[in-house]
Amino acid sequence: MRIDKFLKVSRIIKRRTVAKEVVNQGRVSVNDQVAKAGTKVTPGDKITIRFGNQTMTVKVNDIRETTKKDEAEQLYDIISQENKPSDSN
Repeated sequence: MRIDKFLKVSRIIKRRTVAKEVVNQGRVSVNDQVAKAGTKVTPGDKITIRFGNQTMTVKVNDIRETTKKDEAEQLYDIISQENKPSDSN
């Protein structure tokens, strides 16, 4: 499955267009390689996403074409979630 679609189906990012923009801005990596929107993900892959001052790393558990909201979190495990302090000068 494409990374942009996985991010949407797993509800890490709510809309696919937003997921595609984030990936194309170079803020997503799969297995420590900068991803493109068409990058394929498979179970066991490690995805790192940078949102502003937050970095989230997840491990892909399962791939599904569609999920219900309460099942979406089963598609991945959060490995780490970090907030970098912002410079307030």
